[in-house]
Amino acid sequence: MSEDIKSLDELKSVVSGEEVAVEAAATPREPKRDSLGRSYATGKRKDAVARVWIKPGSGRVMVNGREMSVYFARPVLQMVLRQPFEIASVTGQFDVMATVKGGGLSGQAGAVKHGISKALQLYEPSLRGVLKAAGFLTRDSRVVERKKYGRRKARRSFQFSKR
Repeated sequence: MSEDIKSLDELKSVVSGEEVAVEAAATPREPKRDSLGRSYATGKRKDAVARVWIKPGSGRVMVNGREMSVYFARPVLQMVLRQPFEIASVTGQFDVMATVKGGGLSGQAGAVKHGISKALQLYEPSLRGVLKAAGFLTRDSRVVERKKYGRRKARRSFQFSKR
């Protein structure tokens, strides 16, 4: 502030002016959709990377060109993919098309879940608070630790021999 404040009334006017500036900066987010009405996001987990597109539909989930129940045969992995929709209360309202590479099935399911969550909040910004509170927008950064030289695994030493 380069101007000098001489009275309490001037201070109040300056402070209220700053509040107006803060409110103007906190404008609501705009939905991000392409020309086909889809939202795109990238999800990651361990070594798996998923590219996810969502659009309004009947709740169909395609992963690498196959149905979710075929690609992720384990019921636990199917449940993981349904979590973002259930938390946001939009079950059966969006079609998902995902391609996923790298890692194992569990990591791929986590990557698709992360991608779905990010795409949902881009499609409908009002869902961001619910998804963020559930922790679905945060990338789980845990990855396998590399094997070190002179060790049997990442941390396990070779068996000690006294003789």
